[in-house]
Amino acid sequence: MIQRKIRSPKSGVNDNDRMASALQQYNDTEGHFSLVRNFRLADLVTIMNGFCGSFSLFSSANYLLTGDEYYLWNAILFPVGGLIFDFLDGKVARWRKSSSMLGQELDSLADLISFGVAPAVLAFVVGLRTTLDTVALTCFICCGLARLARFNATVALVPKDRSGKARYFEGLPIPSSLALVGLLSYWVKHGWIEGKEGIPGGVMTVWGKSGGNGDLHVVSLVFGAWAAMMVSKTLRVPKL
Repeated sequence: MIQRKIRSPKSGVNDNDRMASALQQYNDTEGHFSLVRNFRLADLVTIMNGFCGSFSLFSSANYLLTGDEYYLWNAILFPVGGLIFDFLDGKVARWRKSSSMLGQELDSLADLISFGVAPAVLAFVVGLRTTLDTVALTCFICCGLARLARFNATVALVPKDRSGKARYFEGLPIPSSLALVGLLSYWVKHGWIEGKEGIPGGVMTVWGKSGGNGDLHVVSLVFGAWAAMMVSKTLRVPKL
């Protein structure tokens, strides 16, 4: 989640006037493809982030249908591509000295797909498929969603350095979920997945009989802890 900033307002222009001016540019542009014409170069880079996350989801689905590990590796690698585009969009915005409110919203939506939904679905595909596993993965996605919303709402309040960048993240930034993707890729390489040697850590039964709705893979607790760290307000991660 690379910070995208709107250009500094001119003297005498408050935030409300700046926001109204930014929104008016879309309202004033006519035509079926007026939205596309209003895209900045950085916005197109951000969309490529969303493309990578979406392709990862379809690759996960193809693996479930075919069992071909080619698709599983695609599902693992495309979020990494999303991280590259997530890094580049901020660089391009600063290079072109052009960013927009639309770009800020695109950035959060693309991050949710590439670093929230895609890793959670990948974990499901690899083997976290019990009812409680699914609950944990759903909470992981929702905490990522809340994390991104909080970032957009409070980024102006976080202390800045001389260049205007925030000094730290409140909670783990959602791209940190690629560490979990890296863990899953290690398991795939060694065959520690559903249908082969099974998920490391095994399964514990929270309630009921083994094999029922009360089963939970131990590693799902890692996803739950990661979700909690994303929405934490007291955990402060320095920006590099």
